[in-house]
Amino acid sequence: MRSEEDIRNEIFERVTELFNLKKEDEEFIPGESPVRYAGRVFDEREMIKLVDSSLDFWLTAGRYADQFEKELAKFLGVKHCLLTNSGSSANLLAISALTSPKLGDKQLKPDDEVITTACGFPTTLNPIIQNNLKPVFIDVQKGSYNIKTDLIEEAISPKTKAIFIPHTLGNPADIEEIMAITDQYDLWFIEDNCDALGSRYKNKYTGSYGHISTFSFYPAHHITMGEGGALVTNNSLLKDLIASFRDWGRDCWCGPGCDNTCGRRFQWQLGDLPSGYDHKYIYSHIGYNLKVTDMQAAVGVEQLNKLPQFIKARRENFNLLFESLKSCENYLLLPRWNPESEPSWFGFPILVKDNAPFTRDEIVNHLEDNNIATRMLFGGNLIRQPAYSDIKHKIVGDLKNTDSVMNNLFWLGVYPGIDKKGMDYVIGVFNDFLNRFLSAEGKYNAGKITGK
Repeated sequence: MRSEEDIRNEIFERVTELFNLKKEDEEFIPGESPVRYAGRVFDEREMIKLVDSSLDFWLTAGRYADQFEKELAKFLGVKHCLLTNSGSSANLLAISALTSPKLGDKQLKPDDEVITTACGFPTTLNPIIQNNLKPVFIDVQKGSYNIKTDLIEEAISPKTKAIFIPHTLGNPADIEEIMAITDQYDLWFIEDNCDALGSRYKNKYTGSYGHISTFSFYPAHHITMGEGGALVTNNSLLKDLIASFRDWGRDCWCGPGCDNTCGRRFQWQLGDLPSGYDHKYIYSHIGYNLKVTDMQAAVGVEQLNKLPQFIKARRENFNLLFESLKSCENYLLLPRWNPESEPSWFGFPILVKDNAPFTRDEIVNHLEDNNIATRMLFGGNLIRQPAYSDIKHKIVGDLKNTDSVMNNLFWLGVYPGIDKKGMDYVIGVFNDFLNRFLSAEGKYNAGKITGK
């Protein structure tokens, strides 16, 4: 009889053969191969982990989910990590957990206010609205595209309970200033770190500062599970509340397939239930089912091993673009970041200045025509989107920079799937557009831009 280990190893060898066979056709050909803005980067080891998990046929969270949660928490230097099925769900769980009556005076209640930005991805904003809270919008800084921290205190009212902001495209916000305000006014601070895994601020990882922080493992992000997300916190009560909302709203904290972790499963008396009602079926919140599968977590475990090299590659690609476009700063606003931070860039934002002799559409069309993917900064000014036309909200100051982002900004990928050959091609296509266009306008000396 062959052992299970022998059979599994044979399967893994075949998986490796299949991966190597497919990998042979992936050479980058300038002008023909697409330069994507993002994508999954993996090898046979992720595929082996995925198959290994599938052979267990443990279809909900299991050993790989436990391993991932422990390893991500250790990487970030936080106490607790909880997996969920997406970064969007992570954001929903973060805000929902803060509506729990178990938080007493700190509970978020309908019409309480949450300070945020209108510039970015909708799933930072959506949970505020979905929980009947009122978003208070502040404009963003040009260059960093993060919240204007100098306006936060002006936005605080007796109804203000939380600040919920993203680190835009991996660029850390001014965390120290935000935390000083949240401490002074006793507010919750939630970091949307979905685009910023591996970014550092003052020698700590972003995502380790907030009362709750969220992560996404969609294929476009720094690591992937296909679909998947996580929340981290140093607060044990918040950890239990997040788990409750994620797992149907139940009061019990037993893991899948486990019973009586508390040691008193039939001894609880909660609500109007009969004494001794099974704790596995007592519900303290109106929750969801937003768990992850072990197969997703298995892929994530191997991706975590690659995270340091992914971060390094993103920074190298970013630096190549930054150095190559410096000579165009009369017309293009290049990214800016806090000198106390080390971004793990999700993308390279470029804002076309008002005095440029070309428009965003012209340069975007040129790049796209040459097989280089571009993206807008997600929803632009979200309150101009049809979905948000009737929401209750406040604006402090104006949203001029947010509108400028919507009208004039695009970004390019810097993810590890773009190799040096690909980056040189991107820079060459930029050269072609800027040299031809600007020299034709008599406003630029051809040959000034270089990727060398």
